[in-house]
Amino acid sequence: MRFGLAALVLLGLAIPAGAQHQHSPAPYAGLQQRAVKALSDQEVADLRTGRGMGLALAAELNGYPGPFHVLELADRLELTSDQRQAVRHLFDRMKAEAVPLGEKLIEQEGALDRAFAERSVSPASLSALTADIAETQGRLRTVHLKYHLSTADLLTPHQRHLYGEMRGYR
Repeated sequence: MRFGLAALVLLGLAIPAGAQHQHSPAPYAGLQQRAVKALSDQEVADLRTGRGMGLALAAELNGYPGPFHVLELADRLELTSDQRQAVRHLFDRMKAEAVPLGEKLIEQEGALDRAFAERSVSPASLSALTADIAETQGRLRTVHLKYHLSTADLLTPHQRHLYGEMRGYR
């Protein structure tokens, strides 16, 4: 009898949980309307403007500030005129490299999306498309990371420390 009662209790707990699960929307519902299914509108905008999108977190969170945020905090970091000019130059170079790669990544994700939508994807084309995407993602990440390295070299240890405090890392 105890086993039967325990089974009924467990069954009673499982039914509402299962019923609730059936009525919740799928986590990807609505995403099928995206122009490029794998990228949100914000991600597309970020890629088109050369934003970092967290690609340089390994640098950022380990004491290598990026040029964009250093420029945002330039006054509080008390950057010299030469430092401002140098960081601005790095930022401009970073964008000049990142934007074309971002556009390429959007194009490549669109090609992958179309291959699936048109039912033309094959194991070989899938491998080629995803390898190209991965290569572009790697190049884009390298761009952002290398400019964190260059930016850190322009700052004094004190400025790097202040940057970490201002960004909430210390």
